[in-house]
Amino acid sequence: MTGHDTGVQPRPVVIDTMGGDHAPEEIVAGAVAAFREHGVRLLLVGPAPLIRAELDAHGMTGEIPVVHAEEALAMDEGALASWRKPRSTVAVACHLIKTGRASALVSAGTTAGVVATSRLRLKAQPGVIRPAIAVTLPTRPRPTVLLDSGATADVKAESLVQFAALGTAYAQVALGVERPRVGLLTIGAEPGKGNKVVRRAHELLASGQQGIEFAGNIEGTDLLAGKVDVVVTDGFTGNVALKTLEGAVRTTMAELSETIRSSLLAKAGALLQRRRLRELRRRLDSETYGGGVLLGLNGTVVIAHGASNARAVTSACLLARDLAAGRIVERVRDQVAATRTSRFGLRLTGDRGDRDAGSSPSQPPAPPDAGG
Repeated sequence: MTGHDTGVQPRPVVIDTMGGDHAPEEIVAGAVAAFREHGVRLLLVGPAPLIRAELDAHGMTGEIPVVHAEEALAMDEGALASWRKPRSTVAVACHLIKTGRASALVSAGTTAGVVATSRLRLKAQPGVIRPAIAVTLPTRPRPTVLLDSGATADVKAESLVQFAALGTAYAQVALGVERPRVGLLTIGAEPGKGNKVVRRAHELLASGQQGIEFAGNIEGTDLLAGKVDVVVTDGFTGNVALKTLEGAVRTTMAELSETIRSSLLAKAGALLQRRRLRELRRRLDSETYGGGVLLGLNGTVVIAHGASNARAVTSACLLARDLAAGRIVERVRDQVAATRTSRFGLRLTGDRGDRDAGSSPSQPPAPPDAGG
């Protein structure tokens, strides 16, 4: 995250204190660190007596405003919880954004529940068919954005084109890349590789009519190569790819640690390289990046990992603040508008786009195929 010193302090970031495996203790601790160490303006949503007691334990009584909400989305609940619990912490947080009292939401709650509740309460931006979750991959020389990583499993070619627009806007704000290069994830670099949806998306992106800097297809082996700034795929493939990478990184770091401890010579070598090893660990640690960002709604939503500790929550607060300061919602709106063409632009109109994609206006939105 590059950060944005705009000179204008955005509205507070609202924190779902009851989301995550270690709520509310680690969530409040991370929020307190963001407030104390980085000056992030915050609102905490949750059972007021409980949250105030947590703040008191940190010597922060009365320092950070608390908004009362008794209900919380359990970690094992799915998308329908957004309808079963209309006064959940996530729903109340979305209301604060919708009414202008907050600029962004941070939650470590169940991905499916947070996505569904945010979609229901904040609504899709004009022209957005489906929102997408963008995550940051630890590539060099700079990070790479991957989306969708779990919001929508089944997509149309037009949705992939739109994900390219969402990712372009995100890379511009979060990474400071003026003209992000976009790659389409599939089974081969050649234009004809992939299923029907991917091949059609390639045709649309390669036409040059979308306002996207399209670099062509990329394969799974290229995910950490830094060949492009934005990687586009459907939510099923993206979620599998992301969790495969996370598992590979954990295994690699565990093997590296074991190798370092294997002998006195190895320990001595590690001591000489401790600065580089610390930087490597920091760069590969998912807690450094703050979580995934749900793009395409009328509000900024950062979804932290369910197992987030205080440090990860602090990173998520910083990410949410910087995205709000960079006016990510407006940048997404402009980029989506630039990609609309007569071929499919008439269908991309907020809720109608959702209905065209299979949801009935009188029924709850289809549960997102979100990974945990």
